[in-house]
Amino acid sequence: MKTARTLSRRSFLRTSAATTAAATLAALDLSRFAHAAGSDLIKVGMIGCGGRNSGAALQALNADKGARLVAMHDYFLDRVHNKREVLKAQKPEQVQVDDDHCFSGFDGYKKVIEASDVVLIANAAKFHPVQTLAAIQAGKHVFTEKPHGIDPAGVKMMQAAANLAREKKLCLVSGLHSRYHAGYEETVKRIHDGAIGDIVSIEENFLRAPYGLGDRNPKHSELEWQISIQYRFVWLSGDDVVQSLVHNLDRASWCMKEAAPLRCHGMGGRSTMVEGKYGNVFDHHAVVYLFPNNIRLYAFCRTTTFCYDEYSSLVFGTKGRANIMSCRISGETNWRWEGQCDPYQVEHDRLFAAIRAGEPINNGDYMCRSTMIAVMGQISCYTGKEVTWEQINASNFAYPPLAEECKDGMDAPVKPGPDGSYPVYIPGKTQLI
Repeated sequence: MKTARTLSRRSFLRTSAATTAAATLAALDLSRFAHAAGSDLIKVGMIGCGGRNSGAALQALNADKGARLVAMHDYFLDRVHNKREVLKAQKPEQVQVDDDHCFSGFDGYKKVIEASDVVLIANAAKFHPVQTLAAIQAGKHVFTEKPHGIDPAGVKMMQAAANLAREKKLCLVSGLHSRYHAGYEETVKRIHDGAIGDIVSIEENFLRAPYGLGDRNPKHSELEWQISIQYRFVWLSGDDVVQSLVHNLDRASWCMKEAAPLRCHGMGGRSTMVEGKYGNVFDHHAVVYLFPNNIRLYAFCRTTTFCYDEYSSLVFGTKGRANIMSCRISGETNWRWEGQCDPYQVEHDRLFAAIRAGEPINNGDYMCRSTMIAVMGQISCYTGKEVTWEQINASNFAYPPLAEECKDGMDAPVKPGPDGSYPVYIPGKTQLI
């Protein structure tokens, strides 16, 4: 893999200064965003036309009868057109995207921002921070899918976007949907109230088969191929601790009353998923985080076929244990939540209700904290080194190329070797931060 380079402190300070200036100069007239209940339309735009953002678009349209999908973007224009037809069939009155508002390429997202009041961002995670910041700078409300950055520089940019949204009184809602699940919320509340006593340890599992695979389109260039299966390439997705286990790490931090770990050590690699179609990501990771009061979090993710699968968040205390995913507590206290909840819909219900009420919600603090916890774990797995919270927050490392430097037709950042496989990071040899 090419030698990773960093976003310089000077470059980041220039970005931060520009953000601050934009916040200072921006007029805080919210009249065009403070939509009175049911009185006018809210224009919605999609950046990314994969399955997750298609779901987000439907949830947005379900959340508010006045919502109208007016603009769509994906790197591939055929995806935009195909997804437009799918959404139009389900919401014929609310999908109003003409051909002039279908955009492609790396920069097409800018046109979606111009056309929209609310921007839904769910594409390759590398671009989430720069696109979120651009939308907030333009005065738009934003829903951003996880992860909220794939490297320290990206998470810092997302935090700048969250801070700016707060100053401009704009909504920023995170795709870390656990926070919008009523059953998880009640379970965590009971943990905080002492139902399992003092937390001793936490175990997090995200073990599954790989997703996002497909046959290579012979018409695709190497760059287009990598973008088409973005979960398989580090420079686009950040790999599986950041991409998937971030949900678990967010729940763990939530249970710990938003605490950040002091340090972590991780391990990982590739065992069976080594062919070219699997890109250059690891297929297994394990990270141990040390939190204050000597509480340890054991976190595991794996993307291999024909293996044991489990998706769980287990919290062990001095008086019992909690299974967050089952909304269940056992031990001295035995309790189980019996309700039903679709957190994917709830997050959009609350987003559009907040826009209508003129009472913005901002998930920026936990979305950035949880993402940085995932980033430090991923980098520990890649390097084989212990990583501290201070160390990861002091770093401006970014996987090359920078998101804002990506151009249509550029060379792919990583290339396959003679056997068709891609080079991967080597723990013990790789240096990133």
